[in-house]
Amino acid sequence: MEGFARRALIALALALAALSCTSATAVAAGARPAFLGGVNIGAVSPSSDPSEAAGTIAEAQALGARVLRLDVRWWVFEPRDAQHISARPQAYLDSLAAHAQAAGIRLIATVESSPCWASSAPPALLAACRPNKASKANAWPPLNASDYAAFVSYLASRYGPALAAIEIWNEPDQANELYFAGPHKAPRYASVLRAAYPAIKSANPAVQVLAGSLVGSSGAFLRALYAAGIKGFYDGLSVHYYNLTIASLRSIHQTQLAAGDTTPLWLNEFGWSSCWPRQRIQQEQACVTAGIQALNLANTVGALARTPYVAAAVVYKLEDSRSENFGLLSTSGGRKPAFKSLARILRSGTGTVSPVTLTLRRRGAGVVANGSAAVGDFMLLEAFQGAALRYRAVFVLDRFNRFSIPLPAVLGTHGLRVRVFQYGTGPARDAQKSI
Repeated sequence: MEGFARRALIALALALAALSCTSATAVAAGARPAFLGGVNIGAVSPSSDPSEAAGTIAEAQALGARVLRLDVRWWVFEPRDAQHISARPQAYLDSLAAHAQAAGIRLIATVESSPCWASSAPPALLAACRPNKASKANAWPPLNASDYAAFVSYLASRYGPALAAIEIWNEPDQANELYFAGPHKAPRYASVLRAAYPAIKSANPAVQVLAGSLVGSSGAFLRALYAAGIKGFYDGLSVHYYNLTIASLRSIHQTQLAAGDTTPLWLNEFGWSSCWPRQRIQQEQACVTAGIQALNLANTVGALARTPYVAAAVVYKLEDSRSENFGLLSTSGGRKPAFKSLARILRSGTGTVSPVTLTLRRRGAGVVANGSAAVGDFMLLEAFQGAALRYRAVFVLDRFNRFSIPLPAVLGTHGLRVRVFQYGTGPARDAQKSI
C-alpha cells in the first residue's frame, strides 16, 4: 500500500505530470478482453482449511466476482526443498480451485516469498530462517531464479484451467521491503520475471503472466524494469493503487505508452477501510465511513469498467480482519454496504459515477468554493471574470470526497464564474456557478 503520509508529495508529482501531457488511452490492437471485476482473499497459509474454500467461493459468487486474487507463498508450499509439496496448503488450493471453476470464477495467484533453502537473504537472516515459519529471509528473492520458475510452472500445470493469471511476486518497489528485499531491485526482479514467463507458458500457454505488482505510479521503477529487459515477458502489468487511484492508473499508463508498452493494466489491489470514526488512519490509508467505502468502490469500478487500458479491478478485500476494515464483509461475516454496492456494479457491468457538485459563498472579502466529486482523481478549479481566466487551482478531495477552496481575495466577491472538474473527464463534466 502507498503511504498516506506521502500523499501530498505524490499528489503534487502526479499533478505536474498530468498537466504536462495528454490523457492518452491507446490500447493494444484488437478488441478489449472482457473486464474482470473481483476481490482479494487471504493468503494460503500452513494452516489453511480446505473445508473453508466453499464458503469463500459462495460469497465471491454472490458478489458477482469474476476473479479472486490470493497470495500463494512459495515457502508455504515448498518449505524444505523443491521435491516435496506441503499437503495441507495444496489441499486448500485444490479445493479453492475446484469450487471456483464450478462457480465460473478464476484465480489470480500472486506468487511470492522465497523458502529458506532458495532465499538470497544474507547469512544472518538465513541462520534464523525456519522452514514452516514466516521469516525476514522470505522477503528476499531467490538466489536462483530457475527455482522460482520451476514452482510457478508447477502451479500453471496443476491449476491452469482455474487460473486467470499468475502475478510475479508482490510489490518489488515497496519501500518497506516487506515483500522484495535487498539491493538492485529492478534487475533482480527482471531476472525472476524472465525466468518465470517461459516456464509458465511452457506449462500452460493460456495462463496470463502479470509483471510489475507496482505501488509507485511515477513510472521511475517501471522505466528501470524496462531498462532491465522485461518487455516480452508478461501479458499484463499489475499495479496496486490506494491513493488517487484513477490518476495513478493514468500516470503509469502514460509511462507505458512512452516506452511502447500497450499491455493492459490489472489493478490488483485497491480499496478503502471503513474504520472511521474509531480510527483516523489504518495501514497508512485514511479511514472512511462504511457509506463512503461503498460509494468509492461503486464510483471507481464503474469508471474503470469503461477505461479501455484497464483489464481488471480487484478490490482489497473480501473480509475484515481484527486489524483491518478494508473488507466487504465484517469479521462476523455480515455484508457491509460496500458488498451490496460492488455487487450491483459487477453484476450489471455498468455504473454511474457521482457528478461534481459546487456551491459558492461569500466569506469576508473573498469567496469560498465548496463541493464534492467522485474519488480518485485530481480536481481543477477555474475562476473567470467575464471570458478571462483569472485563477486556476489543482487540488485533491478530502477523505469524504469533499473540497473547500478559498479564492484569492483580489478576485473580489462579485462577477465571478467558477467551474470545477476532474482532470480525467475534463470540463465536459464540470460543475459551474456564478456569484
